[in-house]
Amino acid sequence: MTRRQAIGPAVLVAALAVALVVAVGPWAGGKPGQSAASALPGSSAAAGSSETTGPAALPTVRPVPGHELYGFVPYWEMNGDIAGHLATTPLTTLALFSVTHSKTGKIDTSQTGYKRITGPIGTQLIAEAHQRGVAVQLVYSSFGVARNKRFFGSTTVQDAAIANLVALAVKIHADGIDVDVEQLGDELVPTYGAFVGRLREALRAALPHGQVSAAATSGPTGAAMAAAAATAGADRIFLMGYDYHYAGSDVGASAPMARSDGAQADLPWSLDLYAAAGVPVERTILGLPLYGMRWRVSGPEIGASRLGDGAIWVPADNPKFLASPPAPPVLDPIEVVEVYAVAPTVSPVPGDSRATAGWQAIYVDSPATLRPKLALADAHGLAGAGFWAIGYERGQPGYHELMTDFRAGKLD
Repeated sequence: MTRRQAIGPAVLVAALAVALVVAVGPWAGGKPGQSAASALPGSSAAAGSSETTGPAALPTVRPVPGHELYGFVPYWEMNGDIAGHLATTPLTTLALFSVTHSKTGKIDTSQTGYKRITGPIGTQLIAEAHQRGVAVQLVYSSFGVARNKRFFGSTTVQDAAIANLVALAVKIHADGIDVDVEQLGDELVPTYGAFVGRLREALRAALPHGQVSAAATSGPTGAAMAAAAATAGADRIFLMGYDYHYAGSDVGASAPMARSDGAQADLPWSLDLYAAAGVPVERTILGLPLYGMRWRVSGPEIGASRLGDGAIWVPADNPKFLASPPAPPVLDPIEVVEVYAVAPTVSPVPGDSRATAGWQAIYVDSPATLRPKLALADAHGLAGAGFWAIGYERGQPGYHELMTDFRAGKLD
């Protein structure tokens, strides 16, 4: 999971144009002429005749929202009491992050993610999730412009990766595969969509009820990728609704409801962008962050200018701070995020790079600020919501209740 690409009008037009081109292609995971939405379990087409005469029309009204809860667990959180934590987290889908490919399309078994997922802890998490009725997805990731250009430039390597991913999913008793490709050139979006379609076809051949999900970033390229993946038959699209502010950006919420700095990109904007690109809302999962960001800033006020790059701030790593902060958090009412101002503990001097030299600002979502953001999933008729990353909230109050309320449709 990496930061969002910068968004500009030219990129928006180009990316959505790519999405429209992709959208006219066939759905690789279904029958010729069948729309992706029409074959979803529980859809009217799936419940009735097995044949369709053509693509289903887009819904004119927003569907009744679903309350699926999708949670990524990265390999660095597969430690300590993570199994016990997951046992009380009301997920519907557990996504184990992640494995990747080698130059030839084999699974890179040297990576820690592979070792954790296929080792004792991964085996335990999968078995216990199934005992609770939770679906498990194996996450496949590929990050980097050059890496993705090489991979999506070779059908041979892609097909080898598909075969190996499916074989691994079957071996570990996963119920599906999530595709997390980031930093992809716009020109490769159609190739990416075709890859997702072939992966789904291969997975369904091995696991008739297996599902493929695709995680995509919140901007125009992400929307184009999401549209391509949906058209190719992806069962779920995970909109990564975070990293709008990041280490090198101005200060602010990782997942803003609106923008204090006047910028355009925020959660409602991304949801509208996805809808405009043709991503079916009934297959979309709104992803939200369980982490914040910390910056050195010029003063204690909300929106104070940063004095250097920020760093990820994880609630589970800071229990003492949250139990007794130096000052209560202040709500940013525009971006809807809690802001902690931490006074200097070292007298700052020009050029001093120490984190404690100067004011610090911590922008982090709490259960209270995540509640209206989860409500966006209901308002837009989405399939559900999800989080990056489960484990970041370990030991902190309120998150379990928030997730339980969302699953029950009782956010109000």
